Amino acid sequence: MKRRAFLKGSAMILAAAGASDILHAAPLAAPEAEPVPDESPEGAEGALIASAPMLQNYAENSIGVVFAVSALANGYVLIGEKPDLSDARKVKCGGFRTTALDDKVSQIRVSGLKPSTTYYYRIGADRIHYGNGYNMKILGNEEASEIYSFKTAGAKSAGHFCVINDTHVHWDTMTKLTDKIDALAPSCVIWNGDISNREEKIGNLIKIYLKPEMERKDYASRIPYLLCPGNHDQRGRANRRLEDVWMFRQNEERSPRDWDLGRNFAVRMGDVALIGLDTGEAKLDTNPLFAGLFNNGAYREAQTLWLKDVLKRKEIAKAPYLVAFCHIPLFDPREDANPGDIAPADTDPRYTTDYAAWQRTCARMWAPLLEKAHCQLVITGHQHCFRYDEPTKDRPWAQIVGGGPHLKPGKGFPTLIEGQVRDGKLVITVHDIATDTIPGTHTFKPRR
Repeated sequence: MKRRAFLKGSAMILAAAGASDILHAAPLAAPEAEPVPDESPEGAEGALIASAPMLQNYAENSIGVVFAVSALANGYVLIGEKPDLSDARKVKCGGFRTTALDDKVSQIRVSGLKPSTTYYYRIGADRIHYGNGYNMKILGNEEASEIYSFKTAGAKSAGHFCVINDTHVHWDTMTKLTDKIDALAPSCVIWNGDISNREEKIGNLIKIYLKPEMERKDYASRIPYLLCPGNHDQRGRANRRLEDVWMFRQNEERSPRDWDLGRNFAVRMGDVALIGLDTGEAKLDTNPLFAGLFNNGAYREAQTLWLKDVLKRKEIAKAPYLVAFCHIPLFDPREDANPGDIAPADTDPRYTTDYAAWQRTCARMWAPLLEKAHCQLVITGHQHCFRYDEPTKDRPWAQIVGGGPHLKPGKGFPTLIEGQVRDGKLVITVHDIATDTIPGTHTFKPRR
């Protein structure tokens, strides 16, 4: 029986059946939909590219380029080694198979790059009409006029980084931090957690990362950023989908076991190996506040397996300096500081807070591996108070805790922690952004 005749006959049988039989009948396969013209295409007016690009997940052979769009779009990057882009190749959003159509954010992961190499790039986007799977077309194209440049990571890149933390959407503080970063011109920036507060809508994340309320809109268009999320960066429905704005590396860049660890990083930058870890939530998964909807325990264990492997990678193992980054400290000298493993609700009369001031669980899993690898320094945040913990015999790595988000006196101060290899030594300079002073400088010799 021909298909049309079969469908017509089936419809007549169903029409003759009783209401109860219709409700319980197995559904027939629907015919392919005919194209339906869209009389009011989405976002047909106004600029399509809605923000400057942000460079994410700095690496030796790849980079992420992310920008906001105002309507359904297919974003892309034109990238090459020549300043005029005469040698540029076009890389589309999404990975293999299909492009990543989106009406809010375009994420392009550019792979196949060379280490320690300067690249030039321009962003663009096609405006898309999408009616259905058989009805789609490009309505127009838009390319930004600005050509940006960046340098990939690698052993021959400059060993120079900056760390910011606990910015908590304070635009006055972010303005001062990004102005200082621009003046220092590091190879990359590590955003060490609590970028947000509790974000329920993706629009808030777009505003925080891609459309900041400060004059320097292209703060991350030339200087790549790496991310170590904080406990606040898990809170809220939008933060549960943080990868919608802060992209993961593509799966082919990682082993299958580590596909879910899209925010960890192990990057060689000049003489420095940078290791990024995610300490997760500051309360236990069993805390009733979270209704069993968090799974940080298993997440930390998975990172331990990842860390064990990446510390053995040749370019990481041979780096003269090894610096690790995570949001919640791995050590605290105070006896009343909650270590983050107090059940069932994180409370205990010995401690002053009902959340982790430091992460003893993570320290027990990660510190032995870092010590074996002769890690010299761990840089953290979370406590909103600058502190330097000298290495000891039992804890051979130093720890720097970054400051908080407030510029007003008496509430701590925001820090920009700068690391730079100079004259064969790693010099760490702590900048007080509120007063433009330097409260601490620490020098490290090569490991081993």
